[in-house]
Amino acid sequence: MIRALAITVSTRAAAGERSDASGEALVEGLRSMGFHVDGPQVVADGQPVEIALREGLEGDYDLILTTGGTGLTPADLTPEATAQVVERLVPGIPEALRADGLRRGIASSQLSRGIAGVKGRTLVINLAGSPGAVNDGIEVLRPILVHAIDQLSGGDHAASRG
Repeated sequence: MIRALAITVSTRAAAGERSDASGEALVEGLRSMGFHVDGPQVVADGQPVEIALREGLEGDYDLILTTGGTGLTPADLTPEATAQVVERLVPGIPEALRADGLRRGIASSQLSRGIAGVKGRTLVINLAGSPGAVNDGIEVLRPILVHAIDQLSGGDHAASRG
């Protein structure tokens, strides 16, 4: 079974000033794919993101998805934190997420700075911080996540051909 960790990046949610609808949507979406999901873990913007990612990587998860902290505000540092912990980037994933947003007519999807990368056998992906962005992102990721995780475990490329 694929093990996933959901992390919500929101200073206000971490302080209890608002609910975490994005994290709940993320957990629900991952569970709908049959994954075992821990979280959502809610952390404030900035350094807490890198700490949560490093702890998650020590937890031997196959997949870590974040929601939030990918925009242009000075506090939006999720991509930078992710870049500090991954070894290899997977640029096609965030490209596909942004392209899907544009296809849906969401012009602001161009402003998402989320990245995706690999550390060891764990895939880390940043999603934008809204329930809609999470739901749309899950739809984009659904066809490739199992194959990507299989590849990280040494699987054969033939599994993706149909």
